[in-house]
Parts: sequence; structure tokens; C-alpha cells
Amino acid sequence: MNYTFVDGTRLISVIEAILFAHAEPLKAHELAAMMNESEEELSLSAEHIDDMITELNQLYDQNDVSFRIEKKGGGYRFLTRPQLHPWLQMAQNQSRRRRLSQSALETVAIVAYKQPITKPEVDAIRGVDSGYVIRQLLERELIAVSGRADSPGKPLLYKTSPLFLSHFGLQSVDDLPKPREIEDLLRDDDMAEHRQAFIEFHTKTDEEADESQTPQE
Repeated sequence: MNYTFVDGTRLISVIEAILFAHAEPLKAHELAAMMNESEEELSLSAEHIDDMITELNQLYDQNDVSFRIEKKGGGYRFLTRPQLHPWLQMAQNQSRRRRLSQSALETVAIVAYKQPITKPEVDAIRGVDSGYVIRQLLERELIAVSGRADSPGKPLLYKTSPLFLSHFGLQSVDDLPKPREIEDLLRDDDMAEHRQAFIEFHTKTDEEADESQTPQE
């Protein structure tokens, strides 16, 4: 198939880009709706999307690339080929030894204290898109999918993982420190970045709580 936009951009390239940038799996009908909304002349169906993804996978197979588009979690997403998983596991084990970035620390703190929580809710608290950071935290197994929210679009819900508890030296989420305990818990130099992320997160959530309790005129 050779679906193209007026400017010559192939639709399969657009689908590929959307799936690459999206943190959550997308169903065929969701992809079709996105495409149709962006271009008035389009009237793609879920079957058209399925056909184009099949075409993409054929191209990947022909060129022996390291990934394919598979149906997982109720929709399409990029997955690496199974034969490469041992190499990925080795790389992930090495990456876990590195410190978390400031944005990752902030995001995992939000998930920890607000779980279960959706990506849009995390985005609203942080004020920026968190898709890339959430993918990083999923890859490092610090958070996990816990289901879907009963809200429009049924976005994925995220929670912290057993590895998160181990990383922060906790027995359970009930052991998460209260704001006044964070300063002492994270005082040593090795935990400086963790300390700052948790403090900034609590400052933000405390201010939001104060505002919500302020009587309206």
C-alpha cells in the first residue's frame, strides 16, 4: 500500500513516528482517529492501520532491524526482537547502576506518593510531558503498569515496583517518608539528588494542598 499525504509524506512513516513517541500502546482505531483528525481528506479505518503496520513489519524483517511493531497491552507498540533480550538485560543491569536523572527522580517520586497514577496526571503535576521519563522508569523496572483508569481513553495506571523499594531501601510503600522525615533520610551525599527531588516534589504538593483548602471568595 502507498498511502501518502499531499506533501508526499508516507502515512506509514507518520504511524511509525507516533508509535515511537507514544509511551503507551495505541489501538488501531485510535491511530486511525488521530490520522483522520489531522488530515480532513483521510478516512482511514482500523483495518487500514493494520495493513500499514504489516507493511512496516515487512520492511523491518527485510532489513533485519532489531525491533518490530507488536500488539501488547491492548494496542500496538515497538518491541525488540526476543533474540536480543539477553543483550538488553545486560545493558539494563549496567544502566541501573547509574544515578537517576533529576526528571526521573521527580517522576518516580510522584508515582510513589500518588499511585496508582496515569501519565496525564503525572504530566499535570510536573507541567511537562513525561512520556520519555516514564518509559525510562519502566525499562529500569522502577515502576510498573497496574491497570487502566476509569476515565476517557482508559489511560494506563502506574505504580512503583519491588525494585523501587529495594532502590530506596524500603520494605513497602507504607514506609515512604513523611515530608518532615525526608531531610534526615536523604542527608548523606550519595543521596543528594534523591533528596532534592523528593523535597521539591513535597514542596509542590504541599502548596497545592494549601491552595485547595483556601476558602473561595
